[in-house]
Amino acid sequence: MPRDRPDTRAWVLHPDLVSEDRRHAAEFALDEAVSLAHALPGLEVIGSSVVRLARAIPATLFGKGKVEELKQHFADQNVELVLVDGPLSPVQQRNLEKDWGVKILDRTGLILEIFSDRARTREGVLQVEMAALAYQRTRLVRAWTHLERQRGGLGFVGGPGETQIEADRRAIDEQLTRLRRQLEKVVKTRELHRAARARVPFPIVALVGYTNAGKSTLFNYLTGAEVLAKDMLFATLDPTMRRVRLPDNGPEVILSDTVGFISDLPTQLVAAFRATLEEVLEADLILHVRDISHPETTEQKADVEDILTDLGLREDVPVLEVWNKIDRLDADERDLVQRRAETEEAFAISAVTGQGLDPLLQAIEVGLDETRSVEDLLIPYDDGRRRAWLYEQGVVIEEAQTEEGQQIKVRWSPRQSARFRSL
Repeated sequence: MPRDRPDTRAWVLHPDLVSEDRRHAAEFALDEAVSLAHALPGLEVIGSSVVRLARAIPATLFGKGKVEELKQHFADQNVELVLVDGPLSPVQQRNLEKDWGVKILDRTGLILEIFSDRARTREGVLQVEMAALAYQRTRLVRAWTHLERQRGGLGFVGGPGETQIEADRRAIDEQLTRLRRQLEKVVKTRELHRAARARVPFPIVALVGYTNAGKSTLFNYLTGAEVLAKDMLFATLDPTMRRVRLPDNGPEVILSDTVGFISDLPTQLVAAFRATLEEVLEADLILHVRDISHPETTEQKADVEDILTDLGLREDVPVLEVWNKIDRLDADERDLVQRRAETEEAFAISAVTGQGLDPLLQAIEVGLDETRSVEDLLIPYDDGRRRAWLYEQGVVIEEAQTEEGQQIKVRWSPRQSARFRSL
């Protein structure tokens, strides 16, 4: 369908505060910000630049001279939207928009826009709306004269003397309350689905990794599914699960594709998308997919590990490192990476060509097997429900009758053991 209007001309700025100790180099942070901008439909990114800052100016972030210099530059380039790759206070955003005569989005606003465009499931949509409202609530500053005026009322609608800004804030709070109620219903439905999955005796293997590491491409290769897989940040937002049998008549597993992680994820979205990452916490095995061709693959790994720690990932869940995109390396680099992978117990693969996947699949089977332990259980004769559950899970090795009840030997994962105790 043809677009009715031309794309918005956008410029990306990365403020590089020299006083801050940053994990990511400024030029790579700028590249990522440009990729984020490309992920949003309707934008034409006409340029980008790093702006070095000795310190942040409270009113405008940038110094007066730099503000004037950028104003002239944006006017010359006919820029309509400036994307600032970092947090902007409401005051800074308002002042810069006024000075430059353009619309401005900071990093949080941009990521919210992308998530809003991408979310597909009901839960994803609700969570994005809540995150956007929480962000919008912080932007309610006295930017326009109508916010300065007092408004009378009938007592039950705020009462005399309530300002417009307070009314706007109340409207947002009421909408947030409505969304929370809707989300609670959706989450209950998802919990029922998860409970149904819990009765299926298949281990869960979760794909995690930095955004654009190639998780969805790997997921599609292994499952034959058609999950959106593009060379684009945040191509996957909603969790997708498929049942797949490992090669050579191996065990069946449930493979879970998840939202990509990113550095400096807005705090509103960390909270909002925690629920979609709960699948990771329930996994029996995690595949940490890395883009080994990226110059900052080590820094991206650290970001992912930080987020997994914040989520509360159990220490007993095995994690296999998958070094993806070796097809993007030249022959010498590829040989070096493959040798390093062997010494570091990682798996160098290409999810596009399938190279290196056989050893990975074998390691998944071994890894799942190693997480299982053997245990003897004594189940009373009148506890048929728990005995039946063990057989549903396919964990029973042998059973013997005793005077006290059934003596059952099982081989199971920590997750299955915990579920059994909670029955």
